[in-house]
Amino acid sequence: MRKTILHLDLDTFFVSCERLLDSRLNNRPVLIGGTSDRGVVAACSYEARSYGIHSAMPMKMARMLCPDAVVIRGNSGIYSKFSDMVTDIIREESPLFEKSSIDEFYVDITGMDRFIQTSYLWSQELRKKILKETHLPISFGLSTSKTVSKVGTGEAKPNNHIQILEGNEKSFLAPLSIKKIPMVGDKTYHKLRSLGIEKVKTVQDMPIELMERVLGKNGIIIWKKSQGIDNTPVIAWHERKSISSERTFEKDTTDVVKLRSILVAMAENLAYQLRNGNKLTACITLKIRYSDFQTYTKQRRVSYTSLDHTIINTVLDLFEKTYNRRILIRLIGIKLSHLIGGSYQIRLFEDSEKIIKLYQAMDSVRNKYGKNALQRAIGMEVKSIGNETNPFNGQKPILPITIGNKH
Repeated sequence: MRKTILHLDLDTFFVSCERLLDSRLNNRPVLIGGTSDRGVVAACSYEARSYGIHSAMPMKMARMLCPDAVVIRGNSGIYSKFSDMVTDIIREESPLFEKSSIDEFYVDITGMDRFIQTSYLWSQELRKKILKETHLPISFGLSTSKTVSKVGTGEAKPNNHIQILEGNEKSFLAPLSIKKIPMVGDKTYHKLRSLGIEKVKTVQDMPIELMERVLGKNGIIIWKKSQGIDNTPVIAWHERKSISSERTFEKDTTDVVKLRSILVAMAENLAYQLRNGNKLTACITLKIRYSDFQTYTKQRRVSYTSLDHTIINTVLDLFEKTYNRRILIRLIGIKLSHLIGGSYQIRLFEDSEKIIKLYQAMDSVRNKYGKNALQRAIGMEVKSIGNETNPFNGQKPILPITIGNKH
């Protein structure tokens, strides 16, 4: 049986949330992100896009292109609540759905035509319900695969819908820019453009072996997606509430320097896990268990983040406020909770484009050489506490890094 996959995307989600709270923003160019000139645009309205503004653009440049734009720092808590409202509606109505980000969903409705009039009408009714109950504009694409449905949603926007019937996938994709295909980022796009490849049809007509020669394994995937071939399943979504890391020492310790080093290493690893899982955290908890088994925790709410230095600085501050008994410590731990889907490349509440590029480079090194290939200098101080083994398993870090005055 051929798949029937629905892709839903909330249009300019952050802007739409802000407009529900303040109708004066309607029909005006709106920018959301870091409000200083060093910030980046996390989201922008269609009115702002008409000036050439796009996500991840430096805020300084966006303001130059559109001096009359309304700039809003944003409220991640509000966006999360609106996202939860939409998620609850989709959960109630759908047999199987996947939440791929805070504003994007896939629904597998394969075989539902036996129970409903048509999949397309069912999808329209779901969209109408979301519009009625949340007042958030939303678009969808319906086809036989994730790729074609996602591209279809992009073509349907703003606030509209489209169905690509079985057998029409190739003809639908053919006239579009190759940049419309998921996986084709700026670097890949410019490489393909340098070879004279601009439209999807050109890739469709190329031998798959040539695409593999040009782009390796990614070339094969992009070629298949260009043909409308994508067997990626919709993965049932179960919200992960938290991730954590704990360390129990074989010999209790009061070595504060070593404890801080371990906390930094743990926090750095958890932040990397967040970014790899396309997640953000809004709550950081520190746990200390003393030698008498008394356990203390302290937590702090933060703006949604997955950046190492934000999490590390918070953890160390919590440690200073929690470690007040000055007796031997048996266990320390960190928990990151209130997780939502979100990409760290476009940071709502950070003001530095340089920081974004730094973390992209850091994760690129870790993805290629292993998660312990690059570490902060303070975390490298950890060797042993009693019989505690090195948390880096003997791997020598390639490079210690510094951000500002913090290691």
